[in-house]
Amino acid sequence: MTVDVVHYTAEDLPNIRQHILDTHVEVRQRDFGLTGPFYDVDRFDERLSAYASRPGWTAVLGYEDGDVVGFCFGTSLAPDTKWWGSMLTPLPAALMAENGKRTVALNEIVVRKAWRGRSVAWQLHEAWLTHRTEERVTLLVNPLNGDGAVQAVYEAWGYRKLGDQQPFADSPVFSVMLRSVAPAEN
Repeated sequence: MTVDVVHYTAEDLPNIRQHILDTHVEVRQRDFGLTGPFYDVDRFDERLSAYASRPGWTAVLGYEDGDVVGFCFGTSLAPDTKWWGSMLTPLPAALMAENGKRTVALNEIVVRKAWRGRSVAWQLHEAWLTHRTEERVTLLVNPLNGDGAVQAVYEAWGYRKLGDQQPFADSPVFSVMLRSVAPAEN
């Protein structure tokens, strides 16, 4: 399935914020039953604003017949990033060194239920990466989601697990994953 994908920058956030928030609530809370303060829409909106305030934030939204079917967004890791600071697994300093152009963090990727299982997440992911100039992309995934199936999807996309981290006191422990921005050669 192919959806229409539109790229956005932080300047566009006021126009797309409500679409992102509504999709977040539908998928994370209603579909997956993720509740508690960490998943609250206001708390998610705070994180969205924080991410979008950083240099290099971009997003893509997928549309079918004018309806939002999913989104993904992320931002470049600055030299003073806190991304690697909450690692529970020690990593080599060279791996965590950032200069603002080395690594992009995929902060969120969400697809509405009716469009799951149709490669829409992959399409959004790859469309978002086509506009990135960094050499590598990192993400956090809850290894318990889907009994490990979500992490397995990222592994199929070329990501490898580096270790674990807990970025917020009330967040789950996430697997930290990394891959090249460029798709793997077949």
